[in-house]
Amino acid sequence: MSERKAKKYGKGSRQCRRCGAHDGLIRRYDLNLCRRCFREVAETLGFKKYM
Repeated sequence: MSERKAKKYGKGSRQCRRCGAHDGLIRRYDLNLCRRCFREVAETLGFKKYM
């Protein structure tokens, strides 16, 4: 069989740069982090939680 082609569009084309997950991806500001990883590193990136 032949090798798989890399996806160029859609959910499968992007992944979390930290854990490699495809779901729950935050692409805003070119973060490319899943929401779980974002919660862990948000403060170090300069995001503040407010109420």
